Amino acid sequence: MVATTFGNFYHSLISRQEEDAFPYMNTLLGCKYLFFFWEQYILYRHYRNLCSKVLPTALKGYVSEEQFRKAQAYGRDKTRCSFSKATFSLVQESLWLTCDVLPWLWGVSGRIMFRFLGLDSKHEIVQSLIFFQFKCCAEALIELPFDFHEIFVIEERHGFNKQSWKLFISDFVVKTLVQAVFEMPFYAGLIKVFKTGGPNFYIYAWLFVVAFQLLMTTVYPTVIMPLFNTFTPLPKGELNSMIEALANSVQFPLQKLFVVDGSKRSGHSNAYFYGFFKNRRIVLFDTLLEHSSNHETCAVLAHELGHWNYNHSFNLLAGSLFEIFIAFFLFSRIISNKDLFTSFGFSHSTPTLVGYILFEFLYAPVSKITGFFRNTVARQYEFLADAFACDLGYASSLSSGLIKLQLKNLENMNPDWLYSVYHRNHPELVERLNAIKQRVTIPSKTNKTD
Repeated sequence: MVATTFGNFYHSLISRQEEDAFPYMNTLLGCKYLFFFWEQYILYRHYRNLCSKVLPTALKGYVSEEQFRKAQAYGRDKTRCSFSKATFSLVQESLWLTCDVLPWLWGVSGRIMFRFLGLDSKHEIVQSLIFFQFKCCAEALIELPFDFHEIFVIEERHGFNKQSWKLFISDFVVKTLVQAVFEMPFYAGLIKVFKTGGPNFYIYAWLFVVAFQLLMTTVYPTVIMPLFNTFTPLPKGELNSMIEALANSVQFPLQKLFVVDGSKRSGHSNAYFYGFFKNRRIVLFDTLLEHSSNHETCAVLAHELGHWNYNHSFNLLAGSLFEIFIAFFLFSRIISNKDLFTSFGFSHSTPTLVGYILFEFLYAPVSKITGFFRNTVARQYEFLADAFACDLGYASSLSSGLIKLQLKNLENMNPDWLYSVYHRNHPELVERLNAIKQRVTIPSKTNKTD
């Protein structure tokens, strides 16, 4: 049976290569497998380092042998899970593409639309939304066992999981419904712009995405996140006063200060801020407060304020939006190519949303390359934010705070340099500690952009 399946798989590739003017399917699958083996090689290097029992010299005096051993074990479990998930995903996507699952889903969506809504194929937007929801639900259900294993086996084994299976299922259902509520009008509007925008539709589509992105930046933390977590004001006291004094010292327009019950689901910790212009809000994880002193918490926030001071979030968002513009432009040059649709089994229709999904498949290798450069820039931003915190007098507290975060989260302490450069948007702990020791001096006040 396995031989027959792969025989059909190979025959499908050969027959389509003969029929198509350009072998879109073969090109896509070739890129997928090329990147898969490349990334698995990097993952193997990463796993090899995680098998080491020798504590890196730079961490001696900061990390005990026992803490190092626990972090290594946690990393190995996560890496094995990543390998299994990536392998399964490759097989699943290959079968979906070569067995014409997408055209079948499109046909099922049309029949459901006609049966329950009485609409024919002229209502492409409605059919596209039904198709998209089917595709998203199928993919979410396929990934559900991996998510369950990661939370209730790996995270549970290493003491991070705090949620019950009922909460897990509840989160899954609520997340699916929330995504549908926001994604359906978004994609309906995007398809409408694609179809009615004329030759320069990519410009209007990009403006539509920019507006939606700005809307979601406001809606997500204020409407969506409270569906999953409880945000309570930080009680008045020493820490509250210290954070307000820190914000005032750099003219950060702090309006509200919250604590979120991150411990409801996980033992991991974090801190972040959100909001525009003069309405900024800081959020602290309760798990961060549990293991950090007041000075260490302020040092972590000083780092985050460094990102704000140097407009890092704005710059990364601008870069991401620029990439979306380029992608839309390239999509506008390929959307009318019927060979693209035929190559993936759509011989009788050329639905716009499907065309964009197929384009995203082909654009994925480019996204991986641009993602590498984004990570490179983000890593440099982390050094700048650390230096900003040092300039405010938090060098010692930041070092101890980063070490505690590393130990609390059991993050990798023996990284492979290639894995780190390719995947990580944060420098490794040793790199950050060395930079903090040097106390790089960077002006702490620059022009700010919201």
